[in-house]
Amino acid sequence: MVNSVRRRELDPAAFAPASLVQVKRLVNAYVVVCLGTLVALAAMTAAAPASATGEAWGHAVVVAVFAIVLLLRTRAALRGSRAGFHAVTVIGCVLLVVNVVEAALPGVFPPWMRVEMLIIAAMMLALVVLSVRGRRTAPAGHR
Repeated sequence: MVNSVRRRELDPAAFAPASLVQVKRLVNAYVVVCLGTLVALAAMTAAAPASATGEAWGHAVVVAVFAIVLLLRTRAALRGSRAGFHAVTVIGCVLLVVNVVEAALPGVFPPWMRVEMLIIAAMMLALVVLSVRGRRTAPAGHR
């Protein structure tokens, strides 16, 4: 006897909680900000090297690495991974605190980068709130 029931592939995003879909959009926006920062630093290195300090490059590279990790963990969360939910929240918290602390350090980063750090901190605050809300409202299969 042959089993004729085919396994249906479901789109995980269609069944994700609304707040998790918003997390995905926010993470995508965060990735765009990170890439924009790297492009801006590359342009400033040629045009105004004083605005593209070594500290600014170091921050931008670390933030870009976190962007990649956050993007991957968000995808796992959208597939229903409990570890993905947790990682999104933890990474968001870390990025929130680190960006606020770095923005407050006097004389370390150029002023334009301090603004970028505060924007990222605000994005991460929203991400943490949304990921916690998504974890609370996720159906049993998504936890």
